[in-house]
Amino acid sequence: MTIRLANLNAYKLGHDVIDTASWRARVTTIGEIAPDILALQEVIVDESRPPSEWAVEAAAIVQQLAAECGLSATTLHPDGTPGPAAMASNIHRGWYTALLWNPASVKPVPGGFRPFGAPDFWHGYTTAAFDIGAAEPVTVGSYHGDPFRGDQRRQEALRIKSAFRTTGGAKPGLLLGDFNALSAAQVHGVDGKRYYDAEPYLGQDHDDLEYQVLEGAIGGEQLADRRQTEALLRRGFMVDVAAHLGVPWQPTVGHWEGGRGDPDPWGPRRIDLALATRPVVPALVGYATHHSPAAEDASDHLPVVCTIDPAKISRER
Repeated sequence: MTIRLANLNAYKLGHDVIDTASWRARVTTIGEIAPDILALQEVIVDESRPPSEWAVEAAAIVQQLAAECGLSATTLHPDGTPGPAAMASNIHRGWYTALLWNPASVKPVPGGFRPFGAPDFWHGYTTAAFDIGAAEPVTVGSYHGDPFRGDQRRQEALRIKSAFRTTGGAKPGLLLGDFNALSAAQVHGVDGKRYYDAEPYLGQDHDDLEYQVLEGAIGGEQLADRRQTEALLRRGFMVDVAAHLGVPWQPTVGHWEGGRGDPDPWGPRRIDLALATRPVVPALVGYATHHSPAAEDASDHLPVVCTIDPAKISRER
């Protein structure tokens, strides 16, 4: 048996989107993928309301999406009773990440849900442990990187690692999300090692480059700031699933044009990633960027999907 994990930045999925064609495109897309675990970003609430009301509104959106997709988002308290929706936000912003899952194939571990927010993350970071049929629970994280600060993205990466770390090692786990930056994963090319994601900014000239290139590189080398994933991939703590499996490169953003969605000065890039910790690497089976008419309508980010064989997950002590 294999387990399918997917990521979707759902593009400002608020209450006003429910029951629209855009909502149905998201539901259709998730149905096409049929994930066992889905990492979700950009569930948003009305920030003009008191912050004390944000979680109720966000949970209603997450739970309705889960119900319409045949999934669950209800965590379990340590005693096994139903807990809150698996979601997280920065307390200063009404933007949520979440985890949804197929209750027929995976089970949330009682007490295994942990949300992270401020001051560690610009957006919330949702983590939960699941019984997926492996020898021990697998931790899954849904992450949305800081869009503006490379230094902060690197700090977020170090905090992310804490959720997957054992003393001197790594837990079985997968991290999926909109990283808002390029991966530092390297592959072997004809001239030695090269980045799996080629440098996209070399020919660009606009002020927003300072959010994505290394300090001092604007107008010069214009090299992408990859420090976030450098921290996660260091010493093989994690691998970039797409690069590790050697699948053909595909962008996850850049398909919305003609003024649709937010202005995008960047062009096609791959900023939606699936990373796996060392114990999961032997279990990696497949990876793909999901294309369909519904997916291309649903969001300015295309879903990414990875497949694992739980029986091949190793142990690290």
